[in-house]
Amino acid sequence: MHTPTRVPAPRATGYTATTDVPLFWAAYGESGAPRVLVLHGGPGADHEYLLPQMLELADERELLFYDQRGGGRSRTDDRGTVTWQTHVADLAAVVREQGLEPLTLIGYSWGGLLALLYAATAAVDAALPVPKRLAVIDPAPVSRQFRDQFEAEFARRQAAPAVQALRDELLASGLRERDPEAFRQRAFELSVAGYFADPRAARNLTPFRVVGRIQQSVWESLGDYDLVADGRLGTIRSPVLVVHGREDPIPLASSEACARAVGGELVVLDGCGHVPYVEQPAALFAALKRFLA
Repeated sequence: MHTPTRVPAPRATGYTATTDVPLFWAAYGESGAPRVLVLHGGPGADHEYLLPQMLELADERELLFYDQRGGGRSRTDDRGTVTWQTHVADLAAVVREQGLEPLTLIGYSWGGLLALLYAATAAVDAALPVPKRLAVIDPAPVSRQFRDQFEAEFARRQAAPAVQALRDELLASGLRERDPEAFRQRAFELSVAGYFADPRAARNLTPFRVVGRIQQSVWESLGDYDLVADGRLGTIRSPVLVVHGREDPIPLASSEACARAVGGELVVLDGCGHVPYVEQPAALFAALKRFLA
């Protein structure tokens, strides 16, 4: 059985006091070092599946992660609607409460799109701290059309004969009865296989869960969105780095359009799907450290 790498304990943890739902946060790295706020994907997931790999950046910086509203240790019994605007407001509250100005943001997947939505909102709302710079790693699609293309491609990959054969093999293996924990790990790996250039790399991703209600609510709040066509990305003046795995089921064209709209740099990683911190960590962290230097 593969045992995922142990995630080290954070230097400090806590819950926000200025949001109506307390949001769990965790800090890694040396106190007093330059600070970076890292946004996880989802929506409805938590920060821990970015670990331990993203801690590569904690050698010279203090990294602050938080579980976005509705996921991880920021789950809530409140059945109210959670929208992208809710997440932008929460992000602003975290920035203010933690004293993160000048603000450096790194967002992964949905967190990348959240970082862009936040920066575009801050460009027209003087009450929000404007990011000094932001890096987005395989950001979620910047339009509904690109999202439709992603969903179709991911479904195609998950239905591929090779993945289906592995699924059948697992169900017939008797592992569920012999070793339930190993079965759950293997089932998780197969559930995310379509994100990877090489599905075997999924064994190195820390397992996570997505709260479906939160995910659906946030995507519904975006509607028939297009952040390029509506001009929102064009309002961002901060330096932006866009990193995208060439074999990500999210279309490369989405990140290309994003980089053009913000006047940012695009780095495309070969031999890489949606999870570069697992699949191509050396290339990813070289690009991030150069951008952050």
